[in-house]
Amino acid sequence: MKTLNKPTLVILAAGMGSRYGGLKQMDTFTPEGDTIIDFSLFDAIQAGFGKVVFIIRKTFENDFKTLFNKKLAGKIAIEYVFQELENVPEKYRNPERVKPWGTGHALLMTKDVIKENFAIINADDFYSRQAFVAIAEQLRNTDKNSYDFSMVAYSLKNTVSDNGYVSRGECTVDDKGFLTDVTERVRIEKIDGALKSEDDNGKMLPIDENTIVSMNFWGFTPKCFEFGDALFLDFLEKTKENLKAEFYLPTIVNKMLASKKASVKVLESDSKWFGVTYSDDKEKAQIEINKLKENGVYPTKLWN
Repeated sequence: MKTLNKPTLVILAAGMGSRYGGLKQMDTFTPEGDTIIDFSLFDAIQAGFGKVVFIIRKTFENDFKTLFNKKLAGKIAIEYVFQELENVPEKYRNPERVKPWGTGHALLMTKDVIKENFAIINADDFYSRQAFVAIAEQLRNTDKNSYDFSMVAYSLKNTVSDNGYVSRGECTVDDKGFLTDVTERVRIEKIDGALKSEDDNGKMLPIDENTIVSMNFWGFTPKCFEFGDALFLDFLEKTKENLKAEFYLPTIVNKMLASKKASVKVLESDSKWFGVTYSDDKEKAQIEINKLKENGVYPTKLWN
């Protein structure tokens, strides 16, 4: 299958869904058996992506392949990589740790299979067709040997759950539309009708609902891997006593920006996000997906 000059889509799908209560990336949301990933894949193919790389865990490899390989046969090239606890230097392995090191660690698992420009997304977020079209065009027009990166950004108010807290990357954008900083906010939630974010001291402070946030929809060239490895080793050394420490994608992005080598163009989306952080989010997601099918945005059967 020809993938020349076509960007690749990387899907972060190794999470175990602790707050959801199971593997949300494989849960179905329509009578036809569609997962949220199916809609991202459908939109990506329509937008001209040529390959998909799934980052998963070995424990559900067979189930994942059974779910997606037949649907995607002849439509897009597929690769799988694995994010496991042992994917770190031996001296940092700890049998007491129960989950891998987060989205930044996951990204590093793909460096041997990606030689072209690529976008990376979460498995459990619905981003909208417009977002895939915008980033695909950006990636096609970017020199793969450059440090010209990009991201799709959303307004915070369009990305929160009514059922509990969420993690978001709070973005600072300059007047030319480029990212200057992204701060991982691990707890943002609605409290008494107002949005609040937890600061470094554990205090919940008000946050503007129009804050620009990252939903882990990044556009990278292969040059991004230059930053990740050394940064991850430094992170492991500093956090070796912390069994829950996570290495986030925004950590790598901020390092890129601090180097002054790289830039990140912000492609803003006014789409309303929906996804499934909690099991109670599922009903709303089903309603939204049903509306999109009824309105003809998606066919009743995505895959023939």
